[in-house]
Amino acid sequence: MAISKLTARKILKDAGAERVSDSAALELSELVDRYAYSLAKKAVSLAAHAKRKTIQKADIDLAK
Repeated sequence: MAISKLTARKILKDAGAERVSDSAALELSELVDRYAYSLAKKAVSLAAHAKRKTIQKADIDLAK
C-alpha cells in the first residue's frame, strides 16, 4: 500500500467529508495505488521508448 488509510482519510476529509469509514479510506487507498502503478508503468514505457532510464516529468504528463 503506497498511501495509508490515514492519508486516504485525510484526503476525503479535505474534500469535505464529515466522517469517513475504514472501508471507504481503504478503498480510496487501493484505488490511488492502482492508478499510480498504472501511470508509473506507462511513464516507464515512455522513457524506455525514448531510450532513457530516467523518468522525467514529461513522461508522467504524457502517461496521464
